[in-house]
Amino acid sequence: MGFVAWWQTGHWAWLLGAVILVANWPYTLLGIMPTNRRLMAIEPGSAGADSRALIEKWAALHAGRTALGFAATLIFLWASM
Repeated sequence: MGFVAWWQTGHWAWLLGAVILVANWPYTLLGIMPTNRRLMAIEPGSAGADSRALIEKWAALHAGRTALGFAATLIFLWASM
Protein backbone atom coordinates (compact mmCIF):
# COMPACT_ATOMS: atom_id res chain seq x y z
CA MET A 1 0.00 0.00 0.00
CA GLY A 2 2.83 2.39 0.78
CA PHE A 3 4.18 2.07 -2.74
CA VAL A 4 0.75 2.79 -4.23
CA ALA A 5 0.30 5.79 -1.94
CA TRP A 6 3.72 7.10 -2.99
CA TRP A 7 2.85 6.54 -6.65
CA GLN A 8 -0.39 8.50 -6.26
CA THR A 9 0.86 11.30 -4.02
CA GLY A 10 4.55 11.58 -4.80
CA HIS A 11 5.24 11.99 -1.06
CA TRP A 12 8.57 10.22 -0.42
CA ALA A 13 7.61 9.21 3.14
CA TRP A 14 5.14 6.64 1.77
CA LEU A 15 7.93 5.03 -0.22
CA LEU A 16 10.27 5.06 2.79
CA GLY A 17 7.63 3.37 4.94
CA ALA A 18 7.04 0.74 2.28
CA VAL A 19 10.76 0.01 1.92
CA ILE A 20 11.19 -0.35 5.69
CA LEU A 21 8.14 -2.59 5.91
CA VAL A 22 9.38 -4.83 3.10
CA ALA A 23 12.84 -4.90 4.72
CA ASN A 24 11.29 -7.20 7.34
CA TRP A 25 11.24 -10.05 4.82
CA PRO A 26 14.98 -10.33 4.12
CA TYR A 27 15.73 -9.47 7.75
CA THR A 28 13.60 -12.41 8.84
CA LEU A 29 14.95 -14.82 6.22
CA LEU A 30 18.62 -13.90 6.58
CA GLY A 31 18.77 -12.84 10.21
CA ILE A 32 16.18 -14.69 12.23
CA MET A 33 15.68 -17.95 10.32
CA PRO A 34 19.21 -19.33 10.84
CA THR A 35 18.89 -18.81 14.58
CA ASN A 36 15.39 -20.28 14.48
CA ARG A 37 16.66 -23.39 12.72
CA ARG A 38 19.46 -23.86 15.25
CA LEU A 39 16.96 -23.52 18.09
CA MET A 40 14.53 -25.99 16.54
CA ALA A 41 17.35 -28.53 16.12
CA ILE A 42 18.04 -28.62 19.86
CA GLU A 43 16.48 -31.56 21.67
CA PRO A 44 14.49 -30.35 24.70
CA GLY A 45 16.43 -32.67 27.00
CA SER A 46 19.77 -31.23 25.93
CA ALA A 47 18.85 -27.58 26.43
CA GLY A 48 21.40 -25.64 28.40
CA ALA A 49 23.51 -22.50 28.41
CA ASP A 50 24.05 -22.63 24.64
CA SER A 51 20.34 -22.83 23.91
CA ARG A 52 19.72 -20.02 26.41
CA ALA A 53 22.21 -17.83 24.51
CA LEU A 54 20.46 -18.67 21.22
CA ILE A 55 17.09 -17.73 22.71
CA GLU A 56 18.51 -14.41 23.86
CA LYS A 57 19.97 -13.82 20.39
CA TRP A 58 16.62 -14.70 18.81
CA ALA A 59 14.84 -12.28 21.13
CA ALA A 60 17.20 -9.45 20.19
CA LEU A 61 16.77 -10.21 16.49
CA HIS A 62 13.00 -10.30 16.89
CA ALA A 63 13.11 -6.96 18.69
CA GLY A 64 14.86 -5.56 15.60
CA ARG A 65 12.10 -6.95 13.41
CA THR A 66 9.49 -5.38 15.67
CA ALA A 67 11.36 -2.06 15.52
CA LEU A 68 11.25 -2.13 11.71
CA GLY A 69 7.48 -2.62 11.75
CA PHE A 70 7.03 0.10 14.37
CA ALA A 71 9.21 2.51 12.37
CA ALA A 72 7.21 1.83 9.21
CA THR A 73 3.97 2.45 11.10
CA LEU A 74 5.23 5.77 12.45
CA ILE A 75 6.39 6.83 8.99
CA PHE A 76 3.00 5.91 7.50
CA LEU A 77 1.24 7.91 10.21
CA TRP A 78 3.51 10.87 9.55
CA ALA A 79 2.96 10.60 5.78
CA SER A 80 -0.82 10.57 6.23
CA MET A 81 -0.87 13.91 8.06
